Amino acid sequence: MKVIIGVLSALLLVVSGCSGEERSPLKTSIYNADNDKIGTATLTEQPDGVQVKLKVEGLEPGMHAVHVHEFPKCETPDFKSAGNHFNPLSKEHGLMNPKGAHVGDMPNVEADQSGMIDTELMLPEAKMKEGQKSLLRDKGTSIVIHSGQDDGMTQPAGDAGERVACGAITLKADEDEASDPTEPDKKQEGN
Repeated sequence: MKVIIGVLSALLLVVSGCSGEERSPLKTSIYNADNDKIGTATLTEQPDGVQVKLKVEGLEPGMHAVHVHEFPKCETPDFKSAGNHFNPLSKEHGLMNPKGAHVGDMPNVEADQSGMIDTELMLPEAKMKEGQKSLLRDKGTSIVIHSGQDDGMTQPAGDAGERVACGAITLKADEDEASDPTEPDKKQEGN
């Protein structure tokens, strides 16, 4: 009897894992204030959180804050439609804050002299699947890049400056067909 229950439980897990929409990895496009696609963020659920591979160009060289925000809205030019930081646990802002951090807080990233960011980050408390800390709960969230760096403490957003780029994190994020400027042009490669 225990064997039958174990087999049925395993089958249920397999079927439930295959029946839902694919949540990981998920690639979302990043747009600037002029609504030009400037790169992508690829989010992959890992045992220790969500890995974020960020590849973006066209930024000012130097340090930039990156956060996940609470709404999947990236209305130009200021991206305020993305709301506040994703903070389902009601903590204070900042990776250095003893009362923090928000689930959506990430380390600063550096754009090189050409304005390119190509890095991997981690959201240790986030999930892609269902649950309170899911980046896809409700209708989703967004990833926002700021003009300056996050100081890791100042409330509510680390004194990180203006929002300069944004990408909606939704189940339909993969459907964006705009060309990615950070990838070689496939048509030109064939010539």
